[in-house]
Amino acid sequence: MILAIGEILYDIFPEYKRLGGAPFNFAFHLKNLGMPVCFVSRIGNDLEGGEIINFLQQHDLPIENIQIDSRHSTGKVLIELDDKGVPAFNILPNVAYDYIEFNTSIASLLNANTRLIYFGTLAQRSEYGFNTIQQILEQRRPATKCLYDINLRPHCFTGQVIVESLRHCDLLKLNDEELEILKQMFAFKKSSLAFVEHLMIKYRLEMLSLTKGKNGSELFTLDKHFQTQPAKLDNVVDSVGAGDAYTTILSIGYINKWPLELILEKATEFAARICEIKGAIPIDPNFYKKIIAGIKGNVP
Repeated sequence: MILAIGEILYDIFPEYKRLGGAPFNFAFHLKNLGMPVCFVSRIGNDLEGGEIINFLQQHDLPIENIQIDSRHSTGKVLIELDDKGVPAFNILPNVAYDYIEFNTSIASLLNANTRLIYFGTLAQRSEYGFNTIQQILEQRRPATKCLYDINLRPHCFTGQVIVESLRHCDLLKLNDEELEILKQMFAFKKSSLAFVEHLMIKYRLEMLSLTKGKNGSELFTLDKHFQTQPAKLDNVVDSVGAGDAYTTILSIGYINKWPLELILEKATEFAARICEIKGAIPIDPNFYKKIIAGIKGNVP
């Protein structure tokens, strides 16, 4: 089982809203790809929270670990588009997912059946959220691995959050912009390749995944390094959620001990498929059939 913890929220555009949040996107993909997953988050006791519960139930995603907060509203990101369609994001503070509680239900999930814990940075921006997620990571069993999908958002992280998260991390997923942020934070003056090696040694990482947009992606272990170019796309709609799709396959490949080249190939393919639809998650349930067929051929 994979445990995903973090934000579920609404992206509010000028004319519509869309459900999102990297941990939610990740969990949604895993569920629809046939992987056992448990999603932990917190929503408000409000209209948007009710809509989220209905959505999760309609898509057979368990809701027993979706906490309801009567004091804080469901998370939202207000998005404004300029005359060229370039978005500006306002991630509202002090919302329900900032107050995820460590409870007996979460404690019961930290058992031998939990192979991997997925977490990010945004749900740790509050002291409360930081303490909860760190408590979860500290109480996991030794055999349970951690995937840190760093997802840095402006004004929503601190050096302490990053360092403590890296300390618990076995697999690190980040993009080239986030790599540069970390280099500056650590005042690292050498090359990016040297910095990757530094991170892997310092924090004893098993694997580091680096996505670079139009320049493809790379996958590192201490003794191996593979890279690939992005898949060719015939019909790009948007790139929203492509990174979350990539991380989904990264986790599946890691758990099933795929060769690094295969992880890169399948992760790139899935991310490309997401770029051909509007938003981060597909509406059509048939969307996943081809992806599932590719995965089944490689799962023992």
